[in-house]
Amino acid sequence: MTGKNFFGGIFTGAVTYELIHKDKFSQARAGILHTPHGDFLTPIFMPVGTQATVKTLSPEELEQLGAGIILSNTYHLFLRPGAELIKKAGGLHKFMNWSKGILTDSGGFQVFSLGELRKISEDGVTFRSHIDGAKKFLSPEVSVEVQKNLGSDIMMAFDECIPYPADYDYAKKSTERTHRWAERSLAAAKSSLTQGIFGICQGGMYEDLRMESAKVIGTMDFDGCAIGGLSVGEPKDLMYKMMEISVQYLPENKARYFMGLGTPQDLMECVGRGVDMFDCVFPTRVARNGMAMVSPKTSPRGRLVMKNSEFTEDFSPIENNCDCYACKNNFTRAYIRHLVRTDEIFGLRLLTLHNLRYLQKFMSDMRNAILEDRFKDFRADFFSDENL
Repeated sequence: MTGKNFFGGIFTGAVTYELIHKDKFSQARAGILHTPHGDFLTPIFMPVGTQATVKTLSPEELEQLGAGIILSNTYHLFLRPGAELIKKAGGLHKFMNWSKGILTDSGGFQVFSLGELRKISEDGVTFRSHIDGAKKFLSPEVSVEVQKNLGSDIMMAFDECIPYPADYDYAKKSTERTHRWAERSLAAAKSSLTQGIFGICQGGMYEDLRMESAKVIGTMDFDGCAIGGLSVGEPKDLMYKMMEISVQYLPENKARYFMGLGTPQDLMECVGRGVDMFDCVFPTRVARNGMAMVSPKTSPRGRLVMKNSEFTEDFSPIENNCDCYACKNNFTRAYIRHLVRTDEIFGLRLLTLHNLRYLQKFMSDMRNAILEDRFKDFRADFFSDENL
């Protein structure tokens, strides 16, 4: 695919990354991700629509709150309703009535989290469906074929997600298999002219394996590079260290995607180390549990537990100066507390809208700070509260 980039230049390939500016005092960077369904400013957070929907929200609401790309889950859609049905419907965009970008994960993380219900071989993974126990098989070729049928803008290579903790020998063999599977994923994806594909570097919690994996994946003909196998239970300082090693050896001209990360603190740290893309169920999951994400200046811990009695007679919005639907229309903390305590879906919808809008605005504010070479000050101000 050939088209015009954000500034009128020409780019080739279904998905490309355009670096616009690097902050002078950190590794943070701002860019543009070009996809068949639009150009999106980075750093970017992608809401998760596991089952071809971001829970409780309509596509129009997602667009209004500023979401550009969403993530859908290959494993779950493979099991139901099935990729062939979605293909018959015209692809995932038409199936779910979403006109912007879609990234589909490979299904690897979900398959490997099944534990004893799956068996790994060089060919792929045989597993039992968590829905009905039916025997299924995923491989690099099958995963890519499913993602082709889904018609996402960005496919992900099939990889093996290393658990934490894992011994060195296991991590090494697993990482090497991920590299072989990456080659097979690329070969399977070659026939698609309208979809990009990202590789995933692994390596467990071992510096040499992380470095080697980033080098291998970074030199392959992927459209972008993801950092996988982190945020799986390891200490934060170890996660950041492994992520830094990976970023150091990934190409500058490709998007860098940290899989499964979504707290403001983590996003700030990883953007500051040169990562561009993120996804996580965190903002929508905590919303369904009655928690609102807010600025540290609103609440020292950056969150409000709306079930708490302190909000019983609090007739202020979730957060002053927030432009989300809930705050802008002055649905008060007292009202939302009532909805959450009575299990009313509207309360969960309001919190989901607020949390996702909060993260979209947060990413936009970080981008502006990068463009103006003040990211370090922005970060220092954010972390000024000792409780974060």
